[in-house]
Amino acid sequence: MSTILSPGDVKLRDGRSVDFANLDIAATAPCLRAVADAVAELLPFYGSVHRGAGALSERCTREYEQARETVADFVGCRDGDTVVFTRNTTDALNLLARAVPEGTTVLTFDGEHHANLLPWQQSLHLDAPRSPQEAVESLEWALRRQPCGLVSVTAASNVTGEVWPVAALAEVAHRYGARLAVDAAQLAPHAPVDLTALGADYVAFSGHKLYAPFGAGVLAGRADWLDAAEPYLAGGGASASVGDDLDVRWATGPARHEAGTPNLLGAVAIAAACRALAAADHSAERALVARLRAGLARLPHVEELRLFEADAERVGIVSFAVLGEDPGALATTLGRDHGIGVRTGLFCAHPLTRRLLSEATARIAPSAPVPPQAVRASFGLGTTEAHIDRLLEALRR
Repeated sequence: MSTILSPGDVKLRDGRSVDFANLDIAATAPCLRAVADAVAELLPFYGSVHRGAGALSERCTREYEQARETVADFVGCRDGDTVVFTRNTTDALNLLARAVPEGTTVLTFDGEHHANLLPWQQSLHLDAPRSPQEAVESLEWALRRQPCGLVSVTAASNVTGEVWPVAALAEVAHRYGARLAVDAAQLAPHAPVDLTALGADYVAFSGHKLYAPFGAGVLAGRADWLDAAEPYLAGGGASASVGDDLDVRWATGPARHEAGTPNLLGAVAIAAACRALAAADHSAERALVARLRAGLARLPHVEELRLFEADAERVGIVSFAVLGEDPGALATTLGRDHGIGVRTGLFCAHPLTRRLLSEATARIAPSAPVPPQAVRASFGLGTTEAHIDRLLEALRR
């Protein structure tokens, strides 16, 4: 497995140095060495994609389209599926929202990241379920009463890390004539996301959560809606031909929604990350999740946020409420005094996080004020038991 690029030691407020414990990987994962190497290897040959006949252009065009094929393999694309490179997951889901046929009702759950709540023009929202089974039953109940053309769900929550029953939700959606889109931003770095195996119609994810640099993402899935939609951006590359009176014949396929000079290095970086992650062993992560959750359970005035039952499947994301502490000040102390990076806030899932903060507070101190924000520790490749133990010891102090 490729190694993680690390900043090494960081200096603490008291002058000591410790290795940085990056527990904010759900926001942005560190870069893999294999990704950096793939980008560095291409830089001497950097040239225009799809725009020239010289050696540099030919190589870069080949690298760009090979990256598309690698991503298609990584997400289990089927015949007739397409891969469009975007800026990130939010961009990918907004592209899909623009491509949904006019008049189509989209159904989501209230437990979604804003990227999967806000783009949909004509939408219905179901209450966030309390178990995977309830998610399936709730979806079936809704579709039986209200026809929808698309159901869009997270694969793993960015607040709780809980894994959603995507395959079962896809089966229900298809039974009622709806398609299923998956926000895989948080699952793809931890586990396979396979359109064929899941039965999903679309998947979206970001490079910067996949151990690649910023600025590149993916929307993959069925091509028909995308080929029928107006181009996401109007410009060169999206246009197959333009007449003298500016009558336009738009391209089909990925080019239709990739106007302008594409992000070649971003595509190559994502492809390198996909190759590395396809060979990764994530088994140690489950033990780290259990270690952190058990340690938090022993701390007074600390309560984990969760939607599903305690033993539900989850990835390396654990959010918690800390009563009696300012979350921002706590995060600053963890960073400056202990060399630990965590995230505080509502994690771009405001309705869900506020609800879970209120429930967590009620479980441990019903009369206490609800914290305005949660603390999130998230991890993956490169995280060690020592990092988890350092966080728990810092919180205990």
